[in-house]
Amino acid sequence: MIERLFEGAIWRSRFVIILAVVFGLIGAIILFIVASIDIWDAAVKSFNTIFSGEHPEHFHEDIVAAIIGAVDLYLIAVVLFIFSFGIYELFISEIDEAAESENSNKLLAIHSLDQLKDKIAKVIVMVLVVNFFQRVLHTNFATPLEMLYFALSITALAVGLYFLSKVGHHE
Repeated sequence: MIERLFEGAIWRSRFVIILAVVFGLIGAIILFIVASIDIWDAAVKSFNTIFSGEHPEHFHEDIVAAIIGAVDLYLIAVVLFIFSFGIYELFISEIDEAAESENSNKLLAIHSLDQLKDKIAKVIVMVLVVNFFQRVLHTNFATPLEMLYFALSITALAVGLYFLSKVGHHE
């Protein structure tokens, strides 16, 4: 009797995962809104600059950095969505509407913690690549050695992305 009650309590305790699902989705929505506002602000700044006839120093770099920063936020929001959907399906229940939908994309279908980890890891790598690109935009290279480091870092990113894509094709 006690064992049965205890096992039932343990099994039902999995519903605490709902907190991570709900707040993960809230976080993703917030990031989507913030990123969209950042894009809007960049667009307004661009149009104001174009129509004013002035051309501030580093204007292009600033606009590109703002847009890349927004893309970075969108990617992090995608990580939160994948995380929320994945842990819901793993711990609570399969999402019936997604399973029944003709337009259902299997992108969010998660059947194991390893699948969830792999999907999140790939998006996180893309976040890091975008973040690297954003930071490079505002970097001044003063010596040939700094340029060499920059070239090596781009090569390392390219090689890493190549192997990441190879791993994705063998699953």
